[in-house]
Amino acid sequence: MVVHLPKTIKFVITDFDGIVTDNCVYIDSKGEMSRKLNFKDVMAFSILKKNGYHTGIISGETNSAIEIISKKFNIKEVHQGIRIKIDILKSIIERYDLSEDDFVYIGDDINDYDSLCFAKYAVTVPNAVDKIKKIPGIQITTAQGGEGAFREIVDEILS
Repeated sequence: MVVHLPKTIKFVITDFDGIVTDNCVYIDSKGEMSRKLNFKDVMAFSILKKNGYHTGIISGETNSAIEIISKKFNIKEVHQGIRIKIDILKSIIERYDLSEDDFVYIGDDINDYDSLCFAKYAVTVPNAVDKIKKIPGIQITTAQGGEGAFREIVDEILS
C-alpha cells in the first residue's frame, strides 16, 4: 500500500520498536540487549530535522537506541517506558497547539491502538498486529518495520 499524507503535517510522532526497528531484541553473551536500526530510518530523523519538522518518540520500552537517536537529532519529545501512549500523545498535541491535520502517529502494536484510533493520520507497517491493521482508515507502509518504513513515511511527507 502507498501512504498518502497531507502537506499540513508538522509533527511526526512515532513508536520505536517495530517501526524504526525490526521489533527484535538481540541479547549478547553478557545479557546486554541491543536493537538493529536501518540507516534509511536513521536518515529519516535527519531529514525531518533539516526540513524543520518536529519529531516525537513514544515507546513502551526504554532503550539506548532511542537515547542515541534523540541526542543525535535533538528530539525533544522522547517518552520511554510508556504503557498508555494516548495520554502522552494528547499532551504533545496540547503543548504544540496541533490540529488533527498537523500530525501523523505511527505505531504497530496494541499499546498504540488508542493513539492510532485518535489520530486523523495513522500509519502502521505490514508486520503490525492484526488489530492495528484493521483500524478504519489506517494506512500501511510498503516497507516492513525496521526495513525503511519510517523513511517511507518521511519521504511521503516531503514529496
